Amino acid sequence: MTQDPFDWIDDESRRRAAEGLVRTLRPRAADSGLLDLASNDYLGLTRRPEITEAAAEAARRWGAGATGSRLVTGSTALHAELERELAAFCGFEAALVLSSGYAATLAAVTALSGRDTLIVSDAGNHASIVDGCRLSRAETAVVTHADVEAVRKTLEAHPGRRALAVTDSVFSVDGDAAPLAPLADACREHGAALLVDDAHGLGVLGEGGRGALNAAGLAGRDGVVATLTLSKSLGSQGGAVLGPARVIDHLVNTARTFIFDTGLAPAAAGAALASLRLLGREPALAGSARAVAGTLHRRLTDAGLTAVRPEAAVVSVRAPSPESALRWAADCRSAGLVVGCFRPPSVPDGISRIRLTARADLTDQQIETAIATIIEAAPVG
Repeated sequence: MTQDPFDWIDDESRRRAAEGLVRTLRPRAADSGLLDLASNDYLGLTRRPEITEAAAEAARRWGAGATGSRLVTGSTALHAELERELAAFCGFEAALVLSSGYAATLAAVTALSGRDTLIVSDAGNHASIVDGCRLSRAETAVVTHADVEAVRKTLEAHPGRRALAVTDSVFSVDGDAAPLAPLADACREHGAALLVDDAHGLGVLGEGGRGALNAAGLAGRDGVVATLTLSKSLGSQGGAVLGPARVIDHLVNTARTFIFDTGLAPAAAGAALASLRLLGREPALAGSARAVAGTLHRRLTDAGLTAVRPEAAVVSVRAPSPESALRWAADCRSAGLVVGCFRPPSVPDGISRIRLTARADLTDQQIETAIATIIEAAPVG
């Protein structure tokens, strides 16, 4: 009898079920009626009429898809316009748009490193950075979370070696921020490049939402490169790499997730460009998102819950156990509120939590409802 080559999958499925780690797709309705504090739509732009109309107009003009890779037929005048305005808004010399933030991070990490490179990576970095380090084939040193001295000592131990330090600007699990200015100083002292994933900083931090690197005074500085996503504050989809023009040109010629991937759909590019321009006209949106996060943190901690002080728009509230975190999120959903749920092995520190994302467009009543629901559903112990 021929052995089924996928029998091992059944064993893996049983193991995940026994450990309570089964992931399930949950298609949402176009209008579910649920209060959303789980998505990354920080500025509430995904459904703004001018943004959805910009997406529709781009699709009507350029077509439903990009039709090919950016180096063949997938680059349009719209992509070039978005790249110019992204670079100018964030304070960098040039930008390169890719099909996702994940692809952008992979592109930057792999193209700016290699077998002869030392990568110094924060222990709390997002999976896209972790995967980029693995694919780069570089020697990767994982250092203690947000520890500038650990980065400095690691670089000191490899004098003269090509090196790249990589970090999130705002860490997606707890919402805390990296010490970017001291990190940049440590890198400059040792001739290392600094790569910052600003996925959770763009639109929320910096002058008028120009991002964490703007806030730290690092935008456009030599030796500094940023990646970001168009799917969070800009309410669209896609990603970008920003940096010196020679770095961007290098990525065009070497980054596999750029060269061999179909370009970003015109509708997404059009929506992102419209959101970027709207943010320029409404710079107070960034402060509004931070204010909502601050309110959520203050009220929940006043109620006796343990939450990490937010540096941007992510509020992380600790749960006693993985099981209680799951129940907490489920009970919130039953009461009409959607929150995120993070638990091992997705979190390296082993601490389970519910994760709230503040939105600039939340009303006072929605904020009050969310706070009351979270407190009422909170696990005991």
